Parts: sequence; structure tokens; C-alpha cells
Amino acid sequence: MQTQNRQFVRGITLPQVIDWLQNRAGGLYGGEAITQLEHALQCASLAMQEGASDALVIAALLHDLAHMADDETDETFPHGELAALLLAELFDKDVTEPIRMHVDAKRYLCAADPLYWSGLSHASQRSLIWQGGPFSVTQATEFIDQDYAEDAVSLRQWDDMAKVVGARTVDLQVFIAMMEKLSLEFAQAETV
Repeated sequence: MQTQNRQFVRGITLPQVIDWLQNRAGGLYGGEAITQLEHALQCASLAMQEGASDALVIAALLHDLAHMADDETDETFPHGELAALLLAELFDKDVTEPIRMHVDAKRYLCAADPLYWSGLSHASQRSLIWQGGPFSVTQATEFIDQDYAEDAVSLRQWDDMAKVVGARTVDLQVFIAMMEKLSLEFAQAETV
């Protein structure tokens, strides 16, 4: 996939998303001691436990989907933006926008809460540097005033907590059924 130019990003199908989760998510998640799939399932399970909407649960599941894309690197194309573009033909903005904004939500939280940075894993602290560092006060205010920013902040907080070795999670099949329902609803709304 050509990720250096956004105009070349093509959406993927739901069967491809499921295949990526089942067959590409077995590698370690960044510098963490869990796999991509374990992280995704933990994040979505946390969202579900907190009573998040189905859309936000699926955003939590798929927020790092771009890490499974061919030739993906955050240096050439931020993974939140890439995942949102890949999923734009399958899901409404209540799924894709929190995904797109979840990296900036980390930058926001660093600006809004002086203790937030110290609670990040070492891998998240390192990645923050090349993601642009904490927002300024002005940037933080502009960020949180956007639509979906609060959902992105919730997603970011679940993301931070979803790094526990051996954590019990909801089964992937439950989330697949939720994705199928949301994607069908989106497709039907698009044809009206």
C-alpha cells in the first residue's frame, strides 16, 4: 500500500479487517509485552465495560489497525489517520473520528494533566516525542472543542490501560458481529 500520499489510500473491506485481526495481529504491539490482537481486544473490552456505544467499542478495537497495513510507518503517515481513511467506507464518523484523533488525544492529555505523561508506558512516552509532543494550551483548547474529541480521549485512556499481559477479554467473535451490524447500518444509510 502506498501510504506517503493520502490520495492513494484505498479503503478495505470488512472481510479484510477481520482477516487482519485474525492473521496479522499476532506480532508484539510496539514495545509492549502483548500482541496487537491482545491490545485491540483489551481496549474494546474496556470500552464495553464502561458502557461505551457500539461505535466507540469498535473504534477502540480498530484504533491501531493501520499498524497491520503493508509498509505502514508513523513517520510517513500517522497510524490514526491511516486507519480512519482505511475504514471510512465501512463505518460512520462515530467510529473513524475517534480513531483518527486518538494520537492527538494523547498529546492533549499530556497538556491537560501534568501527571498523565508519567503514567504512560515507556513505549508510549517514546512515541509521543515523534508524534509531536504535548500540545500547547492553545492546541489543547482547539483539540477538545472538536466533535468526537471527548470520545477520542476516552479511547486514548482505554488504549493506555490495554497493555496487561494475560488480561481476560471479550471474544473477537462478539466484536466481529458488532462490526458487521455497524457496517451494514452505515452502508444502508449511504444508499438512502
